[in-house]
Amino acid sequence: MRLIHFLDGVTRLFGALAALLILPLTFALVYEVFSRYVLNQPTLWAYEISYMVMGALFMLGMANALRLKQHVSVDIVTLHLSVKTIAYLRTVFYLALIPLMFWLTWELAHYTYEAFARHERSGRSAWNPVMWPVYTSWFIGFLLLALQLISELLKNLLIITTGKEH
Repeated sequence: MRLIHFLDGVTRLFGALAALLILPLTFALVYEVFSRYVLNQPTLWAYEISYMVMGALFMLGMANALRLKQHVSVDIVTLHLSVKTIAYLRTVFYLALIPLMFWLTWELAHYTYEAFARHERSGRSAWNPVMWPVYTSWFIGFLLLALQLISELLKNLLIITTGKEH
């Protein structure tokens, strides 16, 4: 139970931090609109900041969405199943998915390191920022998702063994 609470707490923290990214995203977009249409001087950076921050928001928030059960789910079959049966199905799914998530996380760690070592830049605008911060958010997002999958697996194992939801 302590591990579940710890993993859920980490996910909750990063979900809250991801939610705060709405503020710089909103600022960048409002400033770009003001600068472009009022001052007639579009920025060099707003486009790239907006897609980078939105990507980080999405990646850092996906584990929290899993924790809150907010991912898209087709419930046609599961509506007719018991809580224990659903827990069995999710356990099998999570056992298959967890190794894939850790493999993706491992590969993203290498991808991030290479971008940092090579000083990889976006090439999408005149601003041309480095890309490793974006890749770092991808890495952290997938790591959080893998850890949250472990938490969800443990919750389902508790349902299977005790019959009670966490």
